[in-house]
Amino acid sequence: MNNTLAAKNRLEILNFPVDLIKMEDAVLFVENKVMNREFCHIVTINPEMIMNGRKDNELGNILKKADLIVPDGIGVIIALKYYGIKDIPRLPGIELSSNLLKKCSEKKYKIGFLGAQKDVIDEACKNIKAKYPGVEIVFKRDGYFIDEDESAIIEEIIDVQPQILFVALGVPKQELFINRHKKILSFATMIGVGGSFDVWAEKVKRAPVFFRKFGLEWLYRTIKQPARLKRIFPVLPVFLIKVLLHKLSMRKD
Repeated sequence: MNNTLAAKNRLEILNFPVDLIKMEDAVLFVENKVMNREFCHIVTINPEMIMNGRKDNELGNILKKADLIVPDGIGVIIALKYYGIKDIPRLPGIELSSNLLKKCSEKKYKIGFLGAQKDVIDEACKNIKAKYPGVEIVFKRDGYFIDEDESAIIEEIIDVQPQILFVALGVPKQELFINRHKKILSFATMIGVGGSFDVWAEKVKRAPVFFRKFGLEWLYRTIKQPARLKRIFPVLPVFLIKVLLHKLSMRKD
């Protein structure tokens, strides 16, 4: 697989690119970057990120310039269907990350973790080592640090040279962090993974397979965490309405 794979298979949703790529190809794309020691920023995009990116130019530009942008949210998959793309599955960030961890275990790639609370990241790393015994965790640091600590954190990352760095600082903080340091950490693949550390630490359970199969993981999480409802609505319906209106305007043109 060559480095232009993602760029050749992209479709824009509300001016935000989304790579039309399946899991095995996404993993191969990242592996190619790792083997060539090329920087790679992975974004697992969803409607909320797109809508926030439309309001925040800095975040929007970062998302648009990412090297690999996989469709995470079910809203993005629905939007792709509006454009006639029906064979691209949802690629949840945690599933892509888990597949990358498996590859790291097989190939002995060095990895790092940044984010979450200390007890969460410690437990997550313990569970990951148990599940993927070949992984070499060379860096881990919780996400509770002040701006003045950031340069020391970057120096430590440079010293240990992880090939893949999983960043769980939440949106937009993780995207801003990755973009801010992408030149000095040009040897690494970095992926923002949001709340994945909590799942790996078994502090939070993923939705049952039934919900995942039918793209209803968001519903399960909302039932478990009702406070999420304010965040999801009206973002999801507004996003889909805007996509539909944009599609209709393209037909008129």
